[in-house]
Amino acid sequence: MEMGAEKGVAPGFATGEEGRPFSARAILTGALLSLCIALGAPYGNMVIRGSYMAADFSTAGAIFLFFLLAGMMNVGLGMLSPALALQRRELIVVYIMMIVASAIPTMGLSEYLLTIITGAQYYATPENEWAEIILPFIPTWMVPQDQEAIKWFYEGAPRGVGVPWEVWIGPLAFWIALAISLYVVMISSMVILRKQWAERERLIFPIVQVPLEMVQDDPGGGVLRPFFKKSIMWVGFLIPVIVSSLNALHAYYNFIPSVQLISSVPVFRNTIGLIFRLSFPMIGFSYLINLDIAFSLWFFNTVAKVIKGGMNILGIASTEKLGVYGVQSDPILAHQGQGAMIVLVLFGLWVGRGHLLQVFRKAFKGDESVDDSGEIMSYRGAVFGWLGGVSVMSIGLWMSGLPLWVAVATLLMALLIFVGLTRVVVESGVATAVGPMIASSVVVSAVGSSALGPTGMVGMAFTYVWAADIRTFVMASCAHGLKLSEHLGRNLRPLFWIMLLAIGVSLVGSIWAILHLSYEYGGINLNGWFFGGGTRAPFDYITTQLNTPTAPNGGGWLHTLLGGGIMALLMLGRHHLLWWPLHPIGYPIGGVWLMDQLWFSIFLAWLVKLVVMKYGGPALYRKTRPFFLGLIMGQFFISGFWLIIDYFTGMTDNVVFWI
Repeated sequence: MEMGAEKGVAPGFATGEEGRPFSARAILTGALLSLCIALGAPYGNMVIRGSYMAADFSTAGAIFLFFLLAGMMNVGLGMLSPALALQRRELIVVYIMMIVASAIPTMGLSEYLLTIITGAQYYATPENEWAEIILPFIPTWMVPQDQEAIKWFYEGAPRGVGVPWEVWIGPLAFWIALAISLYVVMISSMVILRKQWAERERLIFPIVQVPLEMVQDDPGGGVLRPFFKKSIMWVGFLIPVIVSSLNALHAYYNFIPSVQLISSVPVFRNTIGLIFRLSFPMIGFSYLINLDIAFSLWFFNTVAKVIKGGMNILGIASTEKLGVYGVQSDPILAHQGQGAMIVLVLFGLWVGRGHLLQVFRKAFKGDESVDDSGEIMSYRGAVFGWLGGVSVMSIGLWMSGLPLWVAVATLLMALLIFVGLTRVVVESGVATAVGPMIASSVVVSAVGSSALGPTGMVGMAFTYVWAADIRTFVMASCAHGLKLSEHLGRNLRPLFWIMLLAIGVSLVGSIWAILHLSYEYGGINLNGWFFGGGTRAPFDYITTQLNTPTAPNGGGWLHTLLGGGIMALLMLGRHHLLWWPLHPIGYPIGGVWLMDQLWFSIFLAWLVKLVVMKYGGPALYRKTRPFFLGLIMGQFFISGFWLIIDYFTGMTDNVVFWI
């Protein structure tokens, strides 16, 4: 971000723009495009089985649609009549709605929701004994009960039968109420933290830089915005377009060569594969962040690989079972990373304690000296929304079988992980990230499965619906939306309801799409992970825990404290020593598998920016910045483009973008 910009106005943006950001046409456009994401994302990964456009914090589908809207459709409307084109602030509202909607249809909620609440019944066999171990402890009102309808969901319904809605309406009412409560808590959390992160700590929010550039006004009043006039941007744009198109065409015609973007080198006596993956978007996002943050990301991943390799060679390992998420293959590093994540969040709350005290004074005492007029909710609404949402969710988890104290502990741990990952994403620009552990694994490891019993463990399995494969979630999208809202003026209260509208559209649209596609084609014929491994994962985990009950894991506690202690030292060094070279943001996620995939792209961006800043300074950085924005835009555009081509040709499994 350039310094010296007028508060609330991005550098290079016109400050005298007319128009209302929350116009009816902006809201209608945002709702329609949110519906496109809700319907298109499940269709894309279930029927076409192509690039994943709504699986990560990058919200690739939203950027693709926004490119079509801002770069093509809006330009055409502006050429017909300037009054027809959406104005800059209207476009920002549309984009906020799309990124919020993107966090729900696939990994964010819907595809796990519908499969996990039916998975235990469908996959129960005499061999796994789920009929005796799991099914008796599932509340009947929480999941569909018609075995034939469940079978059709996975294998396809007879011709002309359609979706048996009466089987689904009751369970879905409970889960949608739980999801809405969770999303209110997430939005409230970001409202409470926004000013601390965006204004006091000045986090850079790299992922929103592309849409902000796309809506930058032309000082000369032209219809085409400056972002689309920069030749260097189009050079960066064309690189992923050409590479991905060659790979896509290779799926159609074998004689067209493909471009390999990933290779692996075995290290540490072949116990670890050192992965070299070229991710154009990750190179672009990493070029936008500070050098010390980029260095931290690849450095701590390298340290984690060295530790893993050393432990493999020495035969040091933990036998603890944590499930399939996070750093599941290395429980020692998982606990250390989780300790670091806990300290990251708690230290951040401590640093922002002055702001938080102001929020609570405003909420409980109505302190008029505290100004919350620039937020999408009043601080009172945010605090009581948070408390109300947590209460509803705690009761819902208790009703699902968790002891009340476990329900509260699991929910608070999940929220801590959500806040921690959101902080990592908005500060480091890691568009694809997961935490080192998930909430259920943390709690079960800490207290032991024996303390929960069969009913509690089965209830814990259903937390995988919303708190397991968290590569995207509404809190992170909301954080980016609130950063974008700084460009919408002062009266932002309608934005809360607009976000809820996008959430509602995405929830209803994605659930409708997934049910229709599943009953038409059969879920197991559509996506092997969501209808297979991802569905069985929570029940495999709790079956292991129930067959071999565990006590509190002392080693897990020890390594959690060790990771927390290391993180505390890193953060203290960062805050108190000017010469301190390591940014702590990379440590909590250094050992997760996604960083193994991304480290090389981050390293390349860091190296290029290091050279640029050393020999060209800020001036050269500003000149080269559009090239890296083009890398991001080009990859997401061509991924969406080939999904459309594959839709019309009937091609499947033509994945040109994953991370």
